[in-house]
Amino acid sequence: MSALEIEEIDDDGLAQTWPVMAQLRPHLREADYLAMVRRMRIADGFRVFAAMRDGAVVGVAGVRPMELLYCGRILQIDDLVVSDAERSTGVGKALVDLVKAVARTEGRSEVHLDSGLARTDAHRFYDREGFERLGYHFRIRT
Repeated sequence: MSALEIEEIDDDGLAQTWPVMAQLRPHLREADYLAMVRRMRIADGFRVFAAMRDGAVVGVAGVRPMELLYCGRILQIDDLVVSDAERSTGVGKALVDLVKAVARTEGRSEVHLDSGLARTDAHRFYDREGFERLGYHFRIRT
């Protein structure tokens, strides 16, 4: 298996991340994804990192900086997905390790993420990576 490379993706390269991101966010259309990421970059400092093997995207992480009263300056992982064919090959770990390194470099004290209740395989991965389970995420539609 060839080496894995991870790079930050700008707007010009964003479309190449869509086939993998669509596995996590199938409710979106590609055009909506591209437009949303561009807006989130401006409004929230959103960033996209792609894990690539042989020039093909095999994993994607979308992150945003945040500051919260209960924990200070953090880096929030909004999206973390590895292509079906590359799961359990170290791609997810490599992306999480990169996000942790970015957080440290930027002076952020923690990395946070939310995960849907049904994503039990993802939860086992996050447990192995040392994430703590802190509570539940609630929402109400308006």
